Amino acid sequence: MKGGGTIFNAPLRGIKLCVIPARGGSKRIPRKNIKAFLGKPIIAYSIETALESGCFDKVIVSTDDEDIANIARHYGAEVPFVRPKALSNDFAGTLPVIKQAIEWIEADGEQVDWVCCLYATAPFVQTKQLKAAFEQLQQTQADYCFTVTTFGTPIQRAFRVTEQQRLEMFHPENFHKRSQDLEEAFHDAGQFYWGHPEAFKQERVIYSKCSSPYRLPRYLVQDLDTEEDWIRAELMYQALLKSDAFL
Repeated sequence: MKGGGTIFNAPLRGIKLCVIPARGGSKRIPRKNIKAFLGKPIIAYSIETALESGCFDKVIVSTDDEDIANIARHYGAEVPFVRPKALSNDFAGTLPVIKQAIEWIEADGEQVDWVCCLYATAPFVQTKQLKAAFEQLQQTQADYCFTVTTFGTPIQRAFRVTEQQRLEMFHPENFHKRSQDLEEAFHDAGQFYWGHPEAFKQERVIYSKCSSPYRLPRYLVQDLDTEEDWIRAELMYQALLKSDAFL
């Protein structure tokens, strides 16, 4: 099997692994990964969805924090190691964290055939999406398959606010173009990333031709970087529970 130029042709004999990264030192929203989201720690949603999906042989949480570890275990995840300090600071990227988790599991005697990085702050993820994205990864023979969604407005007409509190377009040549004539753009939905273990271990670039995008509607996507984001996400979640769109 190949993906983005790398051949993955080893026989499948190992496990499907879900890794939920959840360090303790979040800054913009303190203790974000275990902050209460409509009555329970937000990481619980990711753990429960991963377990309910039936996609995984092992669901683990990678954390450096004892409180997060205890909550993760309470909701059914494994916490087989303490994340190294070098991978727990503000500059640690997702790929090295997943690489370390895979290598730890392999060193413990398991063979890993497939991996999914599922973020701790992804309450909108549903089991059907995890299953469908895994099928898409296999069908497209990509290195990764991850969630994306469209921008709500054309990025070609974006502008900056200057120090003089004036406006300045990034691409003024697009001012007179109709929105429907501009190419649709997508961004990372920040929910989950299925992939081959070798792709993660080699830290192959995710935003590239080696990835297959799993598209989500914008009403299932919300960043959680500020308190305002959190309030909006809770309102969205409650609204979705009352509709058929969520289930």
